[in-house]
Amino acid sequence: MRKPIVAAALFALLGALSLYASSHAALLINGAGATFPYPIYSKWFDIYAKQVPEVKFNYQSIGSGGGIRMLSNRTVDIGASDAPMSDEQLKAAPGKILHFPSVIGAVVIAYNLPGFSGTIKLDGPTIAEIFMGKITKWNDPKIEALNSGTNLPATDIVVAHRSDGSGSSYIFTDYLSKVSPAWASGVGKSTAVKWPVGLGGKGNEGVTALVQQTPGSIGYIELIYALTNHIPFADLKNHDGNWVKASLEGVTAAAQGAAANMPADLRVSITDAAGASAYPISSFTYLLVFQQQSKRDVGEQVKRFINWALHEGQQYAPPLNYAPLPAQVVELADKQLDTIQLPAK
Repeated sequence: MRKPIVAAALFALLGALSLYASSHAALLINGAGATFPYPIYSKWFDIYAKQVPEVKFNYQSIGSGGGIRMLSNRTVDIGASDAPMSDEQLKAAPGKILHFPSVIGAVVIAYNLPGFSGTIKLDGPTIAEIFMGKITKWNDPKIEALNSGTNLPATDIVVAHRSDGSGSSYIFTDYLSKVSPAWASGVGKSTAVKWPVGLGGKGNEGVTALVQQTPGSIGYIELIYALTNHIPFADLKNHDGNWVKASLEGVTAAAQGAAANMPADLRVSITDAAGASAYPISSFTYLLVFQQQSKRDVGEQVKRFINWALHEGQQYAPPLNYAPLPAQVVELADKQLDTIQLPAK
């Protein structure tokens, strides 16, 4: 008779342990979207989960277009996009979506030009002509005119761009639309455009790999991807006519004007910003959430995490070459955070 009694006791104990474990399992927060801020988001999720062990994050780095789509379909709790959602996208969503700037970053023009030493200089109109396929050689007179005293090779230019719906593409094409009328009328700005020429790569990772592997190539990637992979990137002529290198200082300078005149919904473009040291392809990147949360426990933790990211999380941005948010922007985001609505208990 002892064996059945022991077996029953063991079964009861296992059941109790299982119930205890399930009741204390970490709440999973699902997110998806931009690859541009993926390095800082990965850092945030890791640090936050250690500080708040009852929460875990699952983030899919699939591009801004995918993040907007998955949030709009309510298949994730947090979306992420470098491109603010358009009025049409917001109207089509099944509820009001809020934009929370998280950090500020830079898109750089990376290149692979064997045999060339030094740093390439480029301006907006010339970049537009390269990506439209009108400039096809590295020693084209228009590039040489910007790089006097250098010996540019007669190498074919191979354009690399994103193949997926991308906030980085939006930032880049938004910039080109401001500095090149031909680009604005012929290609335009979007997370996904019809590229006139070039090879497509998925994510910042894909474009980075294309540039690394293809001699003569040029592509646009987030700053941290260029630095981490030791890929050279061009100095750019900014709105004020000064040559600038992508840096935290340049990104911060680009955001200063917008911070003082931030729209109520926090959707704003800071490409081609005025300022002596402003880096011209800078952008806020956004966390997106529904104002009306469908689950109380998830909504509470989403609010708590965004509050942490807006404040304590900002200290982790500079080591990864993102600029922290200006104080005025954090203040506006805090006020918007208070408008998130949770279901009744």
